Amino acid sequence: MKLNRQWTWFHRLGSPRWFYQKTQCWLPWLGAIAAILLVTGLVWGLAFAPPDARQGNSFRIIYLHVPASFLALAGYYLMAIAGAVGLIWRIKLSFMLMKSAATIGAALTFIALFTGAVWGKPTWGAYWVWDARITSMLILLFLYLGMLVLRHAFTNHESANKASAILGLVGTVNVPIIYKSVDWWQTLHQPATIKLTSAPSMHPDMFAPLLVMILGFYCFYALALILFTRAEILERERRASWVRELVAEKQGGL
Repeated sequence: MKLNRQWTWFHRLGSPRWFYQKTQCWLPWLGAIAAILLVTGLVWGLAFAPPDARQGNSFRIIYLHVPASFLALAGYYLMAIAGAVGLIWRIKLSFMLMKSAATIGAALTFIALFTGAVWGKPTWGAYWVWDARITSMLILLFLYLGMLVLRHAFTNHESANKASAILGLVGTVNVPIIYKSVDWWQTLHQPATIKLTSAPSMHPDMFAPLLVMILGFYCFYALALILFTRAEILERERRASWVRELVAEKQGGL
């Protein structure tokens, strides 16, 4: 009995209704914090950070490229963990989070690739090269898209959940390859700007707005993940009594 009580919080977290109701009050705060950080970071980085000694002003795209790349990688791990939780404990909210993370992750990976191509033209003289880092990021985009395709390839939700979760778990092997590719192979892509084992390779005046942008992207990611998951909950739970009551209440308020 005591053990069951200790795990009550875990099962409560897995309740779509609890998640939907609990996250309602988080949205305004996350939206405000994300907006403040992103606007501050963009203005600081684009207008006030000094130009790079070698790349001039073209380096400023780093304030979009690096945060998007960070979240594309971190989001894949979150998606895979959600899939694993769903497979092990049969928590349907985990699969909803997994789908939402796949949608956002695909968009962020595309932004990372696009901004990298724009940055690569003045730096390398070409928009695209089959560099180890860039190629492995392209594979990441295909993995995200594969997750989304699998969601629609099965008419049965349970089969789609299992197939997507397995693909997500298998694809995690690509994430450390992306991160270590610049160390394992000779690549055109520059080494990591931020490392846990050493100080940043950027001047503090350039690094400070980048850190603000990264924090802003994390807040924006959390906001987007919650919004997408809430929409998915309403779609999948539309026949539940609490959803029907919620819809009727909103319609009555209009």
